[in-house]
Amino acid sequence: MEQGAAMTPAEKFLSRVEHRQTGPGRWQFRVPTRKDRHMSGAVRETDEGVLLLHDFGGDSVPDILDAIGLQPSDLFPEKLTHHAKSERRPFPASDVLRCVAFEAMVVAAAAVALLAGEPFTEIDRERLILAASRIQAALTAGGLADG
Repeated sequence: MEQGAAMTPAEKFLSRVEHRQTGPGRWQFRVPTRKDRHMSGAVRETDEGVLLLHDFGGDSVPDILDAIGLQPSDLFPEKLTHHAKSERRPFPASDVLRCVAFEAMVVAAAAVALLAGEPFTEIDRERLILAASRIQAALTAGGLADG
């Protein structure tokens, strides 16, 4: 990067979180607002340089930004050359699936237990409801949910 050159929104954000690239202009990140073993956050850089963020674990973008010392304005480039169009599907389905893979395993384990006739404890039921809720939120955030 040239001396004196401003950092892009992606560079600002990614320099402050543990992440891995999943494709051109796409990353997963470990959400800094909680101790998580899984990368449940997704980042996408639009053609206009705007950064789209979502935590498939449910934490809000303002809370995530606050935890790493950024503001919502840091998600936008210094100057947009034209109005950014809205994104019909802001995150690719493959990124959504990667971020909720653990939740899908929770649901699968519950299905196996149900088929085996094992009773669910209250804790099991609450965790299953949370997993289903996170998967539904991920589908909605990814633009994949049916109306």
